[in-house]
Amino acid sequence: MLLREWRDEDLAPFAAMSADPEVMELLLGPFDRARSDEWARWARGVWERHGYGQFIVELLGEAPFAGVIGLNRLTYEAHFTPAVEIAWRLTRPYWGQGIAYEAARAVIEDGFCRLGLAEIVAVTTPANRRSWRLMERLGMVRDIDGDFDHPRVPQSHPLVRHVLYRIRH
Repeated sequence: MLLREWRDEDLAPFAAMSADPEVMELLLGPFDRARSDEWARWARGVWERHGYGQFIVELLGEAPFAGVIGLNRLTYEAHFTPAVEIAWRLTRPYWGQGIAYEAARAVIEDGFCRLGLAEIVAVTTPANRRSWRLMERLGMVRDIDGDFDHPRVPQSHPLVRHVLYRIRH
């Protein structure tokens, strides 16, 4: 596995992943190509501004693009911000193979060791049990008092409620 920065050739497979209704079911998607490209531009800009961001997950000799995983500085206001979040999205063929776990462990280590972060958070919807399980396998602990309504999701949307996990160095 290789975690690397974005290349122009990642835009099409990222758009295909982001258009997959099953991948995006709990992520306020699917995205059309314009929204996918906008997100990719944002992700690349995070690298330029902060020196970290969403890596491309490449499986050497198998898949030049298996998904994205990395750190984001949260830009919305919530009771736990400012914060740096770990987030991931993999293409369906690579679900359930330990790839997200392996990549997330590397990203967390990078955040603590290279970047000197004291804490990394993760947020997801209550229905996203796959992400909950991954967060817990990573040693993240749910902040039971941290559940919140995401400020960028309409109050009437069924995915407005989010849970908060934390890991400290």
